[in-house]
Amino acid sequence: MHHTHEPAILYFGTPVVLLSTLNADGSPNLAPMSSVFWLGWRCMIGLDASSRTTENIRRTGQCVMNLPSADQAAHVDRIALTTGSDPVPSRKRQRGYRFEANKFGCAGFTPAPSEAVAPPRALECPVHLEATLEGEHGLAQSDLYLKGAVVSFELRILRAHIDDAIMMDGEANRVDPDKWRPLIMSFQKFYGLGPQLQPSRLASVPEAAYRSPDIDRARAALARAG
Repeated sequence: MHHTHEPAILYFGTPVVLLSTLNADGSPNLAPMSSVFWLGWRCMIGLDASSRTTENIRRTGQCVMNLPSADQAAHVDRIALTTGSDPVPSRKRQRGYRFEANKFGCAGFTPAPSEAVAPPRALECPVHLEATLEGEHGLAQSDLYLKGAVVSFELRILRAHIDDAIMMDGEANRVDPDKWRPLIMSFQKFYGLGPQLQPSRLASVPEAAYRSPDIDRARAALARAG
């Protein structure tokens, strides 16, 4: 039976992303988040407006979206209650956050150079998506309590670095969902994906049909840079 309930949060399950950005002094920052969805080579992310990551993306217009696998949950959890902001913002201090300057070292990930953006990639993650900021959108603008507390960014992907181990055999540009096991956050707990339940009718549409002009745009920018 269904009844009316009022959960404090509605995080029914989304992939975990480690956002790497550059601090004002040039040092790297790494922050876990899970408020994200993709459409083509663009995505929307939601962040605490007071976070160092938000500040860095606004200032530089760049980030790398590193997607950890399910077996990297312990690494992600090491920085789950840390912030690169010093002093710690009051909202985060009340929730038990502490300042951590070396997020990469704390998590046990290795910074690796990116191709199209300045922030480094987290080498051990199976997926690195270099991205540029396309727009900022406020949330709850009509609510006096929530206005300014959270922001949403539109990001455009410039490079996609993907571990060969999760690519589909015989296909140059397709990730194999039977090999890729992303780390999932659901109601503040870590989960992984189970095996495929059944084929989907959506799979009858070739993936190439969804190809975005942003891919050619990214290729052209790489050629100009080279």
